Parts: sequence; structure tokens; C-alpha cells
Amino acid sequence: MAEIPSIAAFREDAAEFIATAVLSGGACPAYGAILPPNLHQHAMLWQRHCFDAGWAGVHWPTEYGGMGLTVDHNVVWHEECAKAEVAPYLNLQGLVLAGEAILRSGTDEQREYFLRATLSNEILWCQLFSEPGAGSDLAGLQTSAIRDGDYYILNGQKVWSSNAQFAQYGILMARTDSEQPKHKGITFFLLDMELAGLEVRPIKQMTGDSEFCEVFFTDVSLPAESVLGEVNGGWGVAMGVLQDERGGAGAAGVISLRKRLEAMVEGSGSVDSVKSDELTRILNRGNALQSLMERRGGDPLIAPVAKLMNSELGYDEAQLASSLQGAESMLNSKSTEDLLYSPGMRIAGGSSEIQRNIIGERILGLPREPQIDS
Repeated sequence: MAEIPSIAAFREDAAEFIATAVLSGGACPAYGAILPPNLHQHAMLWQRHCFDAGWAGVHWPTEYGGMGLTVDHNVVWHEECAKAEVAPYLNLQGLVLAGEAILRSGTDEQREYFLRATLSNEILWCQLFSEPGAGSDLAGLQTSAIRDGDYYILNGQKVWSSNAQFAQYGILMARTDSEQPKHKGITFFLLDMELAGLEVRPIKQMTGDSEFCEVFFTDVSLPAESVLGEVNGGWGVAMGVLQDERGGAGAAGVISLRKRLEAMVEGSGSVDSVKSDELTRILNRGNALQSLMERRGGDPLIAPVAKLMNSELGYDEAQLASSLQGAESMLNSKSTEDLLYSPGMRIAGGSSEIQRNIIGERILGLPREPQIDS
């Protein structure tokens, strides 16, 4: 068994590998949680380059193509990528959400089939959770999967599925028992996006891109071995996935945040007292979030707090950056793209309203809101 490198040695090697890739033009620019369609090919090539060079799946077991190192080594990889403003992986949905869920809950056969192929970019994943009537209230989902022999017959609709138009597989939640309470009777599936009866419709955003899609299921025959975890136990699997999604920023998020704040200060130039006050408030909030993540970034209770703070901060950052640019913000520029994109981040990964409910009920112990049965 190979000796595990020290954190310091690993950091040095990672920084060197990333710097070399940046110089050669192979490294894909950082893009956050959602892979933009215009970077799809570049990101695919970058993921494959990392895999071929032995730099994919830092903390994944070596038998599945990973490096077999620790979670701390993985944090360092993300930190060094953030410093270089390089994407740490192909997409969050595959390398964090699907991959970690399969590592935790998958069968040996599922791990063998999916994990190496995910690391090598042979499989791109999407997430199929939200529905038109069950976005923030995920437990209210109505997409059904009814057992029929060796298959489940899938019917329903999902929405806001990023990269679904490119994905080979999706992580899916569907109702398999309508007689149980809504948090129960849900099963987690690994869905082949090429199955008959499945239709993907990209959604045109006001940015001009189509990062998100609607996905429709009409009598889709889903093999029973597609279940991840226990039948009717999908809610527990999904909660682990959502925890990964909301807490995924970590130390790398702090570095990205610091870079954004520094850029805002450098680009502010001469501003009036009102905008100066707004800038100061943004900086103070950013510094507070940075301090929170540095001190308690590994605490799972902090995930919804950090998600809420980061989403709201990003929105207000984009508003202020556009205001500082004045009339130039009406032109095609990064600040314009950020302005148009920012409202969606208050919804993606769990809306700000839902994060406030989680914080109030699960962290502060406040009474739950009254539930009205439909």
C-alpha cells in the first residue's frame, strides 16, 4: 500500500499540477456548482485529464479510480483549485452528490459500475429532485415509480435539472408508496437518461443560456436494480445528498469569497457615500461568512446558515457591482451576466426561505410552521 503523503507535500504537488495545466490551457475555469453549457466540452476534457494523470477522486478508494487519500487531502485539492480559479471537478451533481451517495449507499455492483466511469467523465450526472409542485417542499413530490415485475414504471415531471440535456444518468427521487406519509414512500434511483419515454426540454434563462431543464417521464421502464439504498427509504439517502450540496463550499468557498471581495474593492474606484456604505456592508457580511466557514466550516449545522448567507450575499454583490458600473452595466459584460444570474442562486440548492425554516426549526428549536393537509 502506497504511503499517504503529508498535507503539506500534497498541497505542493497539487499546486504544481494545477499551475502546469493552467499554463497549457487545459485547466477549465471555475464555474461554481452548475456547469455552464458553453464550458461543457472544456470541463469534460479537464476531468479526463485529471483522471488520466491520477488527480481525480482525491478521497475516493483506489479500486474505483480514486487516489485513496483522506477528506483533508480533498479539501486541499479544492483550496488549490480555488486559488487558481480552476474547476475542481466536472460537476457537483456527479462528483459530489451522485458519487458520494453511491459510496455511502450503493451496492458493490453499483460502485463498480458507476464510480470509475464518473471519475473518468464517461458518465455525466444530473439531479432530478424538484418538481413544479414540489420544489422547496421536496417531500411533496408526485413523480411515481410503480413496481411491475423486475421494473418500476416511472411517470411524472422534474424541473430545474442542470445539465440534463447532456447527462447520461440522473439521481432521481420518486414516490413508490402513496399510502405512506409523504416523507416516507419515496425511493432513490440511479436513472439512465436514454430510457424510452424520457424527454428533456432545456429552459431558456434570461442570461441567454439553458443550464436548467424540464424532464418528463411517460411510462418509463426503470430496472429494479436502479434503486439506491432501500425501497421507500429514499428520503434518508436524499438528506445526505442535500447535506453534501449545501455544505460543499467549505474552505474553497472561503477562498473564492475572498477573491470576490478583493475584486469588488479594487474595482470600486471613486464612489459616493451611499455606495461606499453599501460596499462596506457587503464587505462586512462577506468577512462574517468567511470567519464562520474558517471556524466551523465542517459543522453540518452550519451548512444551511452558510448557504443562506452565501446566496443572499451573492445576490446583493451582483446588485451593487452593477450599480457601481453605472450605464456600462447595461452592456454585455460579466457584471451583467452576474446580475441576471444572481436571483436563481437564492433558489438553487434549497431556497433562502427554506434555509430560514431549517435554521429556525432544526438549529434554533423554534416551533414548526402549521402544516395544512391537502
